[in-house]
Amino acid sequence: MPFRHIALFALATPFALFAQPVEEVIYMPDTVVTVLLEDDPVIANIDALARLPWIANSKFTTDTGHHNIHGFAPDVVPDWPKEKVRVWVADLDAETPFDLTYNDVVDSYINLYVTRKREMSSRMLGLSELYFPIFEEALDRHNMPLELKYLAVVESALNPSVHSRAGAAGLWQFMLPTGRSYGMNVTSYVDERHDVYKSTEAACLYLKHLYGMYDDWSMALAAYNCGPGNVNKAIRRSGGSKDYWAIYGHLPRETRGYVPAFIAVNYLFEHHADHNLYPVAPAFRAFDVDTVQVDYAMDLRSVAAVTGVDPDALLALNPMLKLGVVPASAKATTVYLPVAAAGIYVANEADFRTRTIVAPPAPRPETIAVNNTAPKASTKNRYHTVRRGESLGVIASKYRISVSQLKSMNGIRGTMIRAGQKLLVGKHLETASTTSESKAAEQPVNNMAYTYHTVQPGDTLWGIANMYPGISVDDLKRLNSAVVSHGLKPGQKIKIKAQGS
Repeated sequence: MPFRHIALFALATPFALFAQPVEEVIYMPDTVVTVLLEDDPVIANIDALARLPWIANSKFTTDTGHHNIHGFAPDVVPDWPKEKVRVWVADLDAETPFDLTYNDVVDSYINLYVTRKREMSSRMLGLSELYFPIFEEALDRHNMPLELKYLAVVESALNPSVHSRAGAAGLWQFMLPTGRSYGMNVTSYVDERHDVYKSTEAACLYLKHLYGMYDDWSMALAAYNCGPGNVNKAIRRSGGSKDYWAIYGHLPRETRGYVPAFIAVNYLFEHHADHNLYPVAPAFRAFDVDTVQVDYAMDLRSVAAVTGVDPDALLALNPMLKLGVVPASAKATTVYLPVAAAGIYVANEADFRTRTIVAPPAPRPETIAVNNTAPKASTKNRYHTVRRGESLGVIASKYRISVSQLKSMNGIRGTMIRAGQKLLVGKHLETASTTSESKAAEQPVNNMAYTYHTVQPGDTLWGIANMYPGISVDDLKRLNSAVVSHGLKPGQKIKIKAQGS
């Protein structure tokens, strides 16, 4: 049966991020305390989305013509009076079963989406065209408010591959025990928390259960984030109140911004044009993807080779397959393919059933320099000096590496960095002399000097290529065809051609 799903094809130019903290206003009975949250999970999710290769590299498209209701110039960032925003939120509140309150903390999150993170908000608006039809179908089937689709934006920024610091995974951010309790399989090969259909079905069931406990959607949303136990403790500490804003100050810190962010996302999707924000979408929509059922061992890379689908795009389309491999199982695994590729797969299925999955060949570890006249290449560290206001996410995005890579290279445990700090951001290649370079140009290809990059967790060909100026993804594929045909694995040595060779 045809299966609608997201297609995460696409890859665009990197974009700047604004990593400023959100102001959190903690409402207590008689006082208001202002706190700056530098590690707000909502911001972390947005920044994590930006670092994904299939987002940072995608060919996103947009047509603002029919959206630009105010005739704004492209670079205009509207600054509407708070009273105007308050009226707009009140209008939304009148049309939904949710309590869409407008106050200072909600305004902080609205500002986060429409001003501070507006580039990423445009991409989330576009990604919603991939995911929201799936969400709405499930919510409608369960007779639940369609506005719950906005919860996934808060939870994951519509990033199906995201993992939280606490271990939650996928679009709906399920912890391992909760995910399994709602029927999602998690093994060494498969993590169905990353499957959009299965995780959406589980989210509907869990949210329905939580609403049954509190008979209030704001309380149910809070419980979805921090668990009913923490919400019940907040109720007791507030004197028994079951009003969200009455228990707000007694909730865990990360949960306090959760419902305000949900309100802000409702506002973003309904009023993005009023803020000169428009959907910037990848090439595929929800109904451009079909599924096949596979009950035998199969490597997605072999499917990519036969169907012509970019291997990275196919892996992004199936984030639940942790190793890019479908395990042999009596229970069939659902694999998502572009519609055209699904037809090619079906026509060649008999061939796929007979293929043997083999481990990639062991890489050669040492630098090769066959001819002494070849230029002597050296790999030197590349550094970035931290500027005021920059975060790890901003710096990682600039150099096209992950935050985890950046932290690992510099021995950083937390998220704090200071202006003037010097951070290692990668390597660049240098040759010994201009004379060597000219000699190298006269040598056959097999006489050239090479250096190697050791693959780290999360590395992609695109990310590695951008760490070495003058090196393209095509260069890496040509020099390492036997390795990349089976996918990158941590610890592998990838050959890098020296500049000038």
